[in-house]
Amino acid sequence: MRPRDNERIFLDLSAMTNADTSHHPDAPKTDAPFMRVIKTYVLRAGRMGSGQVRAFEQFGPQFLLPYTPERLDAAAAFGRAAPLILEIGFGMGDATAKIAHTRPDDNFLCCEVHAPGVGALLKRCGEENIGNIRIVQHDAVEVMDHMLGENSLDGVHIFFPDPWHKSRHHKRRLIQSAFVNRLAKHIKPGGYLHLATDWEPYAEQMMQVVSAEPLLKNTATDPSGFAEKPAYRPLTKFENRGLKLGHGVWDLVFTKV
Repeated sequence: MRPRDNERIFLDLSAMTNADTSHHPDAPKTDAPFMRVIKTYVLRAGRMGSGQVRAFEQFGPQFLLPYTPERLDAAAAFGRAAPLILEIGFGMGDATAKIAHTRPDDNFLCCEVHAPGVGALLKRCGEENIGNIRIVQHDAVEVMDHMLGENSLDGVHIFFPDPWHKSRHHKRRLIQSAFVNRLAKHIKPGGYLHLATDWEPYAEQMMQVVSAEPLLKNTATDPSGFAEKPAYRPLTKFENRGLKLGHGVWDLVFTKV
């Protein structure tokens, strides 16, 4: 999932800065520093098809969860108690739907802000009766911080995030130390973090960042540190195209210690 479809996501890790309210006449005046809001997505324009619009109306009430700044009762939301997997940035939802079919005993809470992608996955859920998916069309960081407690997730999936190729844009990459630590705190001991990318320099950065997180342990046995593609993750059309052109794909699977 990439800017092409999955990754409207980046992490702005700018830390503390002084508030400048001079251009906001209605903002409260203060000299106190404030924490810059962490952005976990970049909205890109996209037009919804008629089928996606209908999916919001027809299937939204069943599969779409509203964002609320309070703890989610996952068992009530899914109608059952089951392992909870968070997916961040599912794009058009093809891989998400296939994984949910493959793993019917798990619940998948899926965050995406891009309306066409949400509509596409809603359509799949309704037409294919995929009962173990719920979608939150909201910033994943706020969903984690407010709707999910620490040690609440059995797994996290982030597939093909935007690699932000240019060096000056690397700070926008999602996989940064602060964000990985945040993820790790929300994963249960024994739970896992699964990342995948088809951009080798980003794969190397991912490996460096995630390996440095003390709450996570690499499951790979290969000396490279990269894992074999788990059977549940399907090949996307972009991945297939890349493999035919000789491009690589790198999976990282770490567990919470």
